[in-house]
This record gives sequence, structure tokens and C-alpha cells, in this order.
Amino acid sequence: QVQLVESGGGLVQAGGSLKLACATSGIFYSSDVMGWYRQVPGNQRVLVATIATGEKTDYAEFAEGRFTVSRDNGKTTMWLQMNALRPEDTAVYYCNVRRKFGSKLDYWGQGTQVTVSS
Repeated sequence: QVQLVESGGGLVQAGGSLKLACATSGIFYSSDVMGWYRQVPGNQRVLVATIATGEKTDYAEFAEGRFTVSRDNGKTTMWLQMNALRPEDTAVYYCNVRRKFGSKLDYWGQGTQVTVSS
């Protein structure tokens, strides 16, 4: 129903910037919440940012002021602009769509690696 493909990860020096993209396909509903999560090996996947109805955005504390989530009107692409990157931002970043109804409520991309060197 929904497919998500991330891109834009890579290696960057501390203080640098990266812009991740999530290409989407499938059927979307106005109530869907799109977001970015990240995961470090051995740790749980954690929320980075979400964007919902009315383009309402929400950020994890560590992302506030440095990261910006956005998407196009057709929800075909979602971005995560990451500035002032820190070594602790190193993780695999995942695109997510969370649905409020239906047989499947969570969709994930395959992830893209972001590595920040000090």
C-alpha cells in the first residue's frame, strides 16, 4: 500500500549539513503522520521529527533548531534538512508513515546511514 525509499545519507564532518529525502508511493490519507526516526545499533529507534495535517511539525529535543522536516503538497517526497550536525547524530535514519486506521498502522523505509565525523 505504501512504499518509502530514503536517500541522501552519507559522511559529513561535524558542523556540516545533510538533506535526507523520502520518496513515497501508494495511497495516503489526510490523517497520516509522516516522520523521521533514527537508530543506533543496540539502541531503540527514536523519533526525530514528524509532519502531520496542516503541516504541523514536531521535533525531538535534540533536533529542535537544527533539523527541519518538510514535504511537498502531494506527499510524494518528505525531506529532513539537518544542520550543525554532531557526531552523536550518527545513526541510520528511517522514514515512517503512521496511520490511524487500517490493518497496518506503520510503514518504514529501508533506512539511510548518516555518519558525522568529529
